[in-house]
Amino acid sequence: MGSEARHHTTATIERVDVEVISESGQGSLDEIAGLLREARERTHHQPLGEHKFLDLVHGGKDCFRGIVARENGTVVGYAHLSRHGERIWALELVATDDPLRADIAHRAIDVLAAEGGGHLHLWVFRPTAADDALAADLGLRHGRDLLHMRVDLPLERKAEPPEGIVLRHFVPGRDEEAWLEVNNRAFAEHPEQGAWDRKTLERRMGEAWFDPEGFVLAEDKEGIAGFCWTKRGDDCGEIYVIGVDPRWQSGGLGKVLVIAGLEHIAKHRDHGCLYVDAAQRPAVELYTKLGFTEDHRDRAYIGDVG
Repeated sequence: MGSEARHHTTATIERVDVEVISESGQGSLDEIAGLLREARERTHHQPLGEHKFLDLVHGGKDCFRGIVARENGTVVGYAHLSRHGERIWALELVATDDPLRADIAHRAIDVLAAEGGGHLHLWVFRPTAADDALAADLGLRHGRDLLHMRVDLPLERKAEPPEGIVLRHFVPGRDEEAWLEVNNRAFAEHPEQGAWDRKTLERRMGEAWFDPEGFVLAEDKEGIAGFCWTKRGDDCGEIYVIGVDPRWQSGGLGKVLVIAGLEHIAKHRDHGCLYVDAAQRPAVELYTKLGFTEDHRDRAYIGDVG
């Protein structure tokens, strides 16, 4: 947990007071968490992605800026800017009404410009025409669509690893460094999943949902060849991260790991789910053949700021 929030600047947007923070103390974290909890009860969806929420709780690998809007002392809006790498930023917004959401979005753009700018991804859950209009007003364009897909469990098929591969679960205290090496090779171009360090991994392992038996590893004579990391959600078990070492790509290991992960999930849930980039057609086709169907999609609007 960081120290008490640093007050970089305070301003007023219409009826609310706005504070920009770069660290969260317990007081501000509790206030923001209350807004996030109310938004989740209203939409049945986590309003702030896990990477951003852990930024808020622990501080990001690089840095974050939080735009906190208060009305009569109560938090009514929050925008979270987190940096990944040199000039790549992600933004998510939570507010009690649409006009306020638009206001704090514009304020976030101003904050990003003051930080030197960069390439921005604004993430939106279940995008609407209003979101398209807001993005255009911010100077952003349609970037990526992330599909949320679900499947009934159990599957009829079983995981059959290729010759030379053994499946086992992750062993805390033994597998961390080897897993980090494979993860960072598999996601070398990914702004959030790539370049993890030991602290980032240990924070995920410290979450209440972490279960090493649901963290499936594929191992060959050279070490970890791939993995399927699952987590228990409220109504479905999620394939949280799946990755294959470049030396095993195109060898069918990804499919085996998906099935193995779903076998574990089926012990606790009757539905499995995952997120996949809509542009990754081979992955979408694989999941579709396994019985997954699209539940909804999230969207990243992108653009350069500053």
